[in-house]
Amino acid sequence: MSSQRPHAEFPLGPHAEFPLGPHAEFPLGPFRPYDANPILRPQGDGWESANVYNPAAIVKDDQVVLLYRAHADDLVSHVGYATSTDGYHFNRRPEPVLSPSEPYDVHGCEDPRVSEVDGTYYLTYTGWDRKNAQLCLATSTDLVSWTKHGPMFPDFNTFLPAKDAPEGPWSKAGAILETPIDGRYLMYFGEGSIYHAWSDDLLHWTPASNDEPLMEPTPDSYSSFLVEVGPRPVITNNGLILLLHNAAVKNPDGTVRYSCGQVLFDPTEPTKILARMDRPWLEPSTFEDTHGLVSNVTFVEGLVFFKNAWFTYYGQSDSTLGVAVYRVGDRYDMVPGRSSADTAR
Repeated sequence: MSSQRPHAEFPLGPHAEFPLGPHAEFPLGPFRPYDANPILRPQGDGWESANVYNPAAIVKDDQVVLLYRAHADDLVSHVGYATSTDGYHFNRRPEPVLSPSEPYDVHGCEDPRVSEVDGTYYLTYTGWDRKNAQLCLATSTDLVSWTKHGPMFPDFNTFLPAKDAPEGPWSKAGAILETPIDGRYLMYFGEGSIYHAWSDDLLHWTPASNDEPLMEPTPDSYSSFLVEVGPRPVITNNGLILLLHNAAVKNPDGTVRYSCGQVLFDPTEPTKILARMDRPWLEPSTFEDTHGLVSNVTFVEGLVFFKNAWFTYYGQSDSTLGVAVYRVGDRYDMVPGRSSADTAR
């Protein structure tokens, strides 16, 4: 049985009443990285022996469930499953719940995000064939047995606005809003630039035009190289749509640095940004954040409200898995050197 709240609908109009949910505002935070990170590391000599990172997260049966990316030295990714009663200490299933099986994901099922609507879980993930990255969809009623539905946008390239876009289809990072808007479901997706898509049934999606991104990299900022969708969006107390995202800069030597931002949308115009953070709310700071398979990376894909706090789960340098927590009532002015005023515009 799912512990998610019932999914009301956004009834758009001048007298619309928006569904109530957990306490959420913009900017969401402050988030404090857990002192005992990483919470998951590689283990054994099999499918998760080299790297464990980039988890989706959801609450089910009063537990946090992580669906995390893991691989051995062969770099072929699987999706593992772990549960926790406190949000910090996790028990893992011995075998992955999603593994490569199709031509489009033969070399990896990567970077999951998960949403739940009416008892069905919708998992977006990247299928990797060592040539093209394609956003794929799978569904489940128990988070363990999954049905694959294949690539969602086989002709799309979310890097197309960039000058050095890869050839062929390329799409990643799908985050589905669980609350419908006027009877349709909204998804934000993309790496490089961020786009949106609509669906009537959560299985068949119609994307925006490839030349109409709603968010692109911003020069001279922490997102100057790329932006990428994070966890599923949440609804703020005043009925707006909050999306956490990842961002990167590319250094002169070709290395990258990933951090995390937030953007805000009005459900009446969900493709126009109302506000965004000018500074990252999470960025590399610890040894694990700055040393790994791809160093200097904090990459968020999981966000849940659990035990009166927001838990966000993220990959550390593509090698280990961390958590940061915002306890409702904490304030930005309680964090040295930070305030809400200088993080949003």
